[in-house]
Amino acid sequence: MSLMRLDKAASLSILGATGSIGQSTLAIVREVENLSVFALSANTNVQALLAQCLEFKPRYAVICDRGFGPELSAALAEQGSATEVLVGEEGLAEIASAPGVDIVMAAIVGAAGLDSTLAAAGAGKKLLLANKEALVMTGELLLTAARESGATLLPVDSEHNAIFQCLPTVSAGISDEQFRHVDKLVLTASGGPFLRTPLGEFSEITPAEACAHPVWSMGSKISVDSATMMNKGLEYIEACQLFGLPPEQLEVIIHPQSIVHSFVHYNDGSVLAQMASPDMRVPIAHCLAWPQRIQTQAPRLNLQSQPALEFLAPDLERFPCLSLGIEAAKAGGTAPALLNAANEEAVAAFLDERLDYLGIAEINAEVMAQIPCEPASSLAIIRDADAQARKLANLLISNRII
Repeated sequence: MSLMRLDKAASLSILGATGSIGQSTLAIVREVENLSVFALSANTNVQALLAQCLEFKPRYAVICDRGFGPELSAALAEQGSATEVLVGEEGLAEIASAPGVDIVMAAIVGAAGLDSTLAAAGAGKKLLLANKEALVMTGELLLTAARESGATLLPVDSEHNAIFQCLPTVSAGISDEQFRHVDKLVLTASGGPFLRTPLGEFSEITPAEACAHPVWSMGSKISVDSATMMNKGLEYIEACQLFGLPPEQLEVIIHPQSIVHSFVHYNDGSVLAQMASPDMRVPIAHCLAWPQRIQTQAPRLNLQSQPALEFLAPDLERFPCLSLGIEAAKAGGTAPALLNAANEEAVAAFLDERLDYLGIAEINAEVMAQIPCEPASSLAIIRDADAQARKLANLLISNRII
């Protein structure tokens, strides 16, 4: 089978290459003749990054944890690889903003991906945003950096990508003119593994159970966020920022089959929906090739063989983290950064079995209640809010008896 081609040859840096999004991106790269890999990064997974470097031969490899730099350098040298090793945040920023890079896939989970995402936006890249936390935390600061540099910001999250596909196409990627006739946006959510679990059993939920998503294959942190629906709360905030709409024009609906990825309601009564099999190669390929399309190996949707599609209103008693996300979107300012930081610490504690499942939402709510929200007028203010939230969250976690 002949390889596909983009309209114009391009080079790609993948921030978070060894995670699920990074691996799915590389699966598409294998099928595209004129898409080359400029750089790859990982946090600590030397062996996976080494294997990727040997296959794709990037100019640079970044290992975020500096302590693993010598090990990766030695392993590459032993294999005769010409790939140069960079380390830390500086290395990430370099491969995100280097003149030789056309496209940046921002797929580092959590606040750790903030600086490199901002670097790509400031350098005018075609930025594929899979790291929702960067936009959740910085909001208008990231969007302003992208506008001023001429960067094209494209959403990789399946829900935001679905909305983007249902909007009129404009050369800027996302523009105010696309929303002149939009009444509301509806984000779908699978409901995760505990959609029908009795609430009385929530106190006994284990990390392994929370990571066993019924539809999507994801990393542990995102899987837990999907179980609590904090992932959807963060996506709600991200959608408000990305599409420039007030929270009143956004809704969330439970759709367990994850076939319809989002809806756009127009003011003439029309509703457009994007449908596809639940496979991240679909939105990734859409963003890589935009404004054209390329073929993927994702399974084709056959509605005749699918179970009946369900759509349910979310139960906020079952999913208090979703409610917190909606509240943070309405509050604005540093509220999203506070919530994101508290949640990262709470989920880490849950995965380490230092916090019970119900404690995740409780820690998040307590941090939001105790730390005042401020205007997010600078990166320094946002970073300070992030640090305050993490400090308080860890104090609350340490004082809590499981």
